[in-house]
Amino acid sequence: MFVVRLFFTTFFFAVIFLTADRAEAHFNLNQNVRIHHVAHSGDGLDVYLRLPMPYLVAELVGPEGPDGLPAPAPYTYNQIENSVLMHYLDQVAFHKNPTGLARIAEKGFVLSIDGHRQAAEIVSIKLHTLGQEPGFATLNEARSALTQRDVFPTSEEIYVGEVMVDVHLRFMTGEVGAYSLHYTSDPGLAGQEETANLILDYNGQDVRTFRARGLMHTPVDVSGSATAAASTFFLEGIRHILEGPDHVLFVLCMIIGALNLHSLLARVTGFTLGHTVTLILGFFGIAPSGAWFIPTVELAIALSIIYAAAMAVWPPEKGHGDLKAFAITSSIGLLHGFGFSFMLHQILRVDAPNVWHSLLAFNVGVEAGQVIIVLLIWPLVLLLRKQPGRIWVSSRAVVAACASLVAMVWVVERAEFFL
Repeated sequence: MFVVRLFFTTFFFAVIFLTADRAEAHFNLNQNVRIHHVAHSGDGLDVYLRLPMPYLVAELVGPEGPDGLPAPAPYTYNQIENSVLMHYLDQVAFHKNPTGLARIAEKGFVLSIDGHRQAAEIVSIKLHTLGQEPGFATLNEARSALTQRDVFPTSEEIYVGEVMVDVHLRFMTGEVGAYSLHYTSDPGLAGQEETANLILDYNGQDVRTFRARGLMHTPVDVSGSATAAASTFFLEGIRHILEGPDHVLFVLCMIIGALNLHSLLARVTGFTLGHTVTLILGFFGIAPSGAWFIPTVELAIALSIIYAAAMAVWPPEKGHGDLKAFAITSSIGLLHGFGFSFMLHQILRVDAPNVWHSLLAFNVGVEAGQVIIVLLIWPLVLLLRKQPGRIWVSSRAVVAACASLVAMVWVVERAEFFL
């Protein structure tokens, strides 16, 4: 019975952890992607950086004044709207001294060589409104974006969360092979731990794409190694499935419903083939483009967990059961693959250099994450099956019921969003 209690306890706390809400912050973070283009030359490195403005100013909010409101951060002003404190871009302050905002960006961004921080020269800075910003997927687009004018009228009020900042920094280091990038700032924004950081390194004809998540307080080592670049997407694939509660619950139900190792392999293989196909198709835009599509897929993924839980309690009969399970998990894998592609779109552009290398590494990482879940759960399943009486049947039913209840909550939430 100790094993059963341990199994239930672990599952319960995993569900609580995966579904916990995050704390809110003062600034809205309407975009959580930071892009870095690093171009090598004989003189050093040119860094073209795009990031949302809240990353620069949120932690610089001043103490509360006599009116009970915090002093505005640099280059912002505050207003109360419907009893909510809102933050706006102070365009007058920016046009008066744009270099000051660039200096804030430069101060929190660290480029190191052999552990030594390199001094940066600010070349230019541009502001754009989210949704109207020029392309920034390639080095040429980044260079072009930093030569264009700010794309919003001075008279228009702009929320800070709607402002994208482009900065060109130059590091006069001479020729550089390997270096590292990290940030020292902590803006305290809701969702900042999910920040997608994309680093593209241009050295001659070679282009390497690196990926990191979060605030990048841990340095990202950048080199000319294709393997090192691909490994960042591989790790992101692992993290995505392990930190995606809907994917984890589906794989869990898929495992506990397998009658034997052969049945397990059939299910895992089917799911793998299914989501690989739609991950690729969805990423390259070979899917419906209507606004209804993403909410529909998310709703269907939640429903697939309920179906997988029912299939775990009443698995297909032996004989053609493995073939049926393969077909079912392949079909459901098509849904989850689109879900993976939605996330990948946030961190990788279709026209990015070496896109196939990054895409393949991400997909292999997803498979590795799935294997990790199987290796953790399957031995426990085998152990419970050896227990006397109806311990295994009861354990499987309770886990399937818990998964169904969590999925039902998601169904209601996603159905409301869809409607």
